[in-house]
Amino acid sequence: MIGAFYSEVEKAISKVSSQPFQIVKRTPLRGGCISQAERLDGVRGHYFLKQNTESFLIHFEEEKAALEELRHVGPIRAPEPICSGSAEGRSYLVLEYIPVGQPTVGGWELLGQQLANLHKTALPHFGWHRDNTIGKTLQINTVSEDWISFFRENRLRFQMDLAKERGFKLEHGSQLLENLPAFFARYTPIPSLLHGDLWSGNTGFDTHGKPFVFDPCCYYGDRETDLAFTEFFGGFHPNFYAAYNRTFPLDPGYSRRKTVYNLYHCLNHFNLFGPPYDSQSQMMANQLLKLA
Repeated sequence: MIGAFYSEVEKAISKVSSQPFQIVKRTPLRGGCISQAERLDGVRGHYFLKQNTESFLIHFEEEKAALEELRHVGPIRAPEPICSGSAEGRSYLVLEYIPVGQPTVGGWELLGQQLANLHKTALPHFGWHRDNTIGKTLQINTVSEDWISFFRENRLRFQMDLAKERGFKLEHGSQLLENLPAFFARYTPIPSLLHGDLWSGNTGFDTHGKPFVFDPCCYYGDRETDLAFTEFFGGFHPNFYAAYNRTFPLDPGYSRRKTVYNLYHCLNHFNLFGPPYDSQSQMMANQLLKLA
């Protein structure tokens, strides 16, 4: 007996796939810190299952919408979302299962090229048609035609206010927000489709060494924000950046702005995990104030 919850998941997969699916094996998977993850094996295929509390369903639906957006655009592989729902007091998201292999130099190059092509997909405005979450933090995506005000209010100020509620006030934060336009002199971002949370933990390579991405929190914004976060935890393979720049060269001012963009992620990491991201955020803000 697999239990009522898994029976409902089986029914949902069977309905979407139009063929019976029965779980014959469940294998817990490591890597996520928010939801419980498993591989579901059946006679007719394999799936990746995430489950959480019933109230978490809205976040699974956000992830499903972001994956659909990435797959609709197409340059970069992402798992196909199969179904989502709730049963027996739990919520779930079922995805295509992609067997994981080892990265290759060619795979990193392909990822850089694909990300650059993804970023060429643009809308007339910044934001997205729905809010979502980065980690467990709300990410507001109210549509705007002004990138500086969008990033200032919906990203930096929002995170600063959360941090203050959690006991950390960024010194000279208001001054930094006022001086934000100084980092955009002679640079006008376009509203590119972003992964939104692109770090090594959200990238993978299949058994052929081909890249794919997962756990997106998409919106349309300055493409430099995706590139900046790839550098936050030490950076991707150098061939990734070389391939990206061959395909869609970055503006020379990126080297200054990437700290602006990573301050958002550093503040979010404080709001999620606490110290030492408070002191790191302050050092980044001090550095930016000297450059502004």
